[in-house]
Amino acid sequence: MYKRILVPLDGSELAEQALEYAIVQAESFGAEIVLLKVLGPLPEPAMGSRVGVKLAEQQSADLARYYLEELAAGINDVPVHVATVEGKPYVQIIRFAEDHDIDLIVMSTRGHSGLSRWLLGSVADRVVRGATVPLLLVQARC
Repeated sequence: MYKRILVPLDGSELAEQALEYAIVQAESFGAEIVLLKVLGPLPEPAMGSRVGVKLAEQQSADLARYYLEELAAGINDVPVHVATVEGKPYVQIIRFAEDHDIDLIVMSTRGHSGLSRWLLGSVADRVVRGATVPLLLVQARC
C-alpha cells in the first residue's frame, strides 16, 4: 500500500518521535523512508556583503544533511533517503510529497490546542489541510 514514507524533521527530539511509527509502517509495507529537513532562509544583511549569508546558508545545509544522515544510519532493515529543501516548512512538505510520489507523511504534532494553536499555527495543521496524501500524526510526548 505504501512505497514511500516521508518523515519531516525540524531537528527536535519531539519531531523525531515520529520516526518509530514511520519505521513500523515501512517494515509492514516494504516501503522506503525519506527524511526531510526544511531550511528557512537567513535574513538579508543590513549592510555589507551577502557572501557571509551564503556561507552560513551552506553551513546550515551541510549540518542539516549530516543530522539526517546520522538518523538514517541508525535505521536498519528499511531503505532510507535524506533530503533538504528551502522555504516555509508546511509549503515545502506538501510540495515535496507531491513531487516525489510520497504515499504517506508521518510527522509529530506538539499538541497545541485552543488559543495557542490559533496564535501560533501548526505546521502539522497546515500540512493536514493541504496534503493530498494520507498522514499519520504522532502526538509528541515531552
